[in-house]
Amino acid sequence: MGGGPMGPGGLARRMGKGEDIGDFRLNRTIWRRVLGYAKPYRGTIVLFVAMVVLGAALSVAPPLLFKEIIDQGVLGGDKRIVILLSLIVAGLAIASALSSLVERWCSSKIGEGLIYDLRTEVFDHVSAMPVAFFTRAQTGKLVSRVNSDVIGAQQAFTSTLSNVVSNVIRLVLVAGAMIVLSWQLTLASLVLLPIFFIPARIMGKKLAGLTRRQMQYNADMSASMTERFSVSGALLVKLFGRPADEHDAFAEKAGGVREISVQIAMNQRFFMVSLTLVAALATALVYGAGGLQAIDGVLTVGTVTALAGLLAQLYGPLTQLTNVRIDVMSALVSFDRVFEVLDLKPMITEAEDAVTPEAPSSVEFRDVRFTYPNAEEVSLGSLEAVAGSERANTEVLKGISFRVEPGQTMALVGSSGGGKTTITHLIARLYDVTGGSVEVAGTDVRQWHLAGLHDRVGYVTQDAHMFHDTIAANLTYARPGAGEDELWAALEAAQVADLVRSLPDGLNTVVGERGYRLSGGERQRLAIARLLLKSPPIVVLDEATAHLDSESEAAVQEALDRAMENRTSIVIAHRLSTIRDADQILVVSGGEIVQRGSHEELLEADGLYAELYDKQFAHRD
Repeated sequence: MGGGPMGPGGLARRMGKGEDIGDFRLNRTIWRRVLGYAKPYRGTIVLFVAMVVLGAALSVAPPLLFKEIIDQGVLGGDKRIVILLSLIVAGLAIASALSSLVERWCSSKIGEGLIYDLRTEVFDHVSAMPVAFFTRAQTGKLVSRVNSDVIGAQQAFTSTLSNVVSNVIRLVLVAGAMIVLSWQLTLASLVLLPIFFIPARIMGKKLAGLTRRQMQYNADMSASMTERFSVSGALLVKLFGRPADEHDAFAEKAGGVREISVQIAMNQRFFMVSLTLVAALATALVYGAGGLQAIDGVLTVGTVTALAGLLAQLYGPLTQLTNVRIDVMSALVSFDRVFEVLDLKPMITEAEDAVTPEAPSSVEFRDVRFTYPNAEEVSLGSLEAVAGSERANTEVLKGISFRVEPGQTMALVGSSGGGKTTITHLIARLYDVTGGSVEVAGTDVRQWHLAGLHDRVGYVTQDAHMFHDTIAANLTYARPGAGEDELWAALEAAQVADLVRSLPDGLNTVVGERGYRLSGGERQRLAIARLLLKSPPIVVLDEATAHLDSESEAAVQEALDRAMENRTSIVIAHRLSTIRDADQILVVSGGEIVQRGSHEELLEADGLYAELYDKQFAHRD
């Protein structure tokens, strides 16, 4: 009995999870859904089960053959029987090895195929979720559903299925063979079973508590490392942190992991030693009682040897089958957690009769009202650190109406929190309005094909996100298949081509996590280049020049002016100097448009716009 997944060590680890799932209940719907994932692999599963059964049967045969080798061959003085049966044992060993290889191939085919199916399904489903989902869900917990829970789910079709089938077959065959050989010794060896299960029950409860504490300690330690090893976290620690305090805080968490791990290791060792001791006592009983019976001529020497060999195979299946419920429930709980994500319906969905209009790209808001959705509408409590939403049930936009024609530029200004960014999110349908309508090209965005709508609208946000990839990859993300000449043209227009040429790897330079290898202004200009490469008919700029110095701002503003020619442009700007020439300026405050007009008209009106303008340019007087 080893310490792997099939031995006491694996059993001890699984028993640590038993108490966590003891009260879990599954209904028929979940069973049907689980079995539905097996349909594409039915043929492979049948072959897999056949190999498991064959392997279990082959493992029982050698002790019986050894009995005949000893009784008929060695003690009977028949060399032919010794040679023949030894060759059969060798043949069975080869057959067992081959069946094991086929079983492993089937297991991998089923398991990895199921992992692929579940992961891609969860990935696609999560990718379709609205922005509100990602503002609430913790990334680490979400990734765990795609990794750990998916792997746990596939065990229902591989290790759990294999264990159950193999151990049932082995237990039946071994027990049957032992009873045929000597039912008296078989019953005597089973008398020790209560002693066998006592350590299991004691360790099961103890390991459950220790395992939960270990998982919590590991989670705390991982969270601490994740926060501090990110670029922004490392920068904060460098600027404000105290190395000694950081060391002590992390050492405390790591020390907790160390201490609990030692306790778990010792408890598992005690469990393994107990089970090994019980098996050794049972073997001693068979040899002792069987040996006496062999001397008296009741049993043969080969029978005693066979009984001892079979006994070694009896306790393993018993160990596994006593915890079948834990194995099955652990796998199905993982399935349930995956289904929990898959059953969360995206708030943003395409209409059955969705269209992609070809009309000129105007943008019109008609009495738009918007309230951020409640937590239960967009997320799962199990994916959040803290349930609840600060903005739930609070109306953010209150009757917004305007129209922007192709070729026009409309600017949104006002204090932070007024609703400007929310307005721009509604254009690409990152959220759906709760009242009124948003129309693009004269069609309600809820009637658009989402892909067509997203192709029509291009964004540059204040926090220009970059993937940890090359400059070329980050640019072509907006327009796959773009040629190198087109990339350089976009970089030239965004006033960043000289910078890219100066880099050792040029377009193949990796920008780092979130683009942190570049300055804020460089990231922003790359984001503008990405927009220019996409060349959408509708352009949304949310503080697109926020991170640029005056010289870069002037150059990029010139590029943006060219990019916005003959396009519908919506610009959010705190620097009022950048939107002087806008065809229309909307002043947004408290979710309402409180002023609208041109730059000159708004200055003359002496309202909120004039107040904001005076604050920005007062230092020039």
